[in-house]
Amino acid sequence: MPLTLISAEDAAYWAGRPVGTIWRWASEGRISKHGGRYDLRELPKADRDEWTKELITPGATPPLPEGLRAA
Repeated sequence: MPLTLISAEDAAYWAGRPVGTIWRWASEGRISKHGGRYDLRELPKADRDEWTKELITPGATPPLPEGLRAA
């Protein structure tokens, strides 16, 4: 299955989190960074209102790789 790479801003919208959180997740190894872009398949999807797109619940935090601690 091919990668679907998106910008940090798009990743933040998809996950319902701030861009800084996407950067931190990548630095912690929770998600992969591919030349400044992120794989959509690794990102948790936020729950948004179907009509207004207002954030209802942000996506879950991806797990840390085994043996690592959060920053």
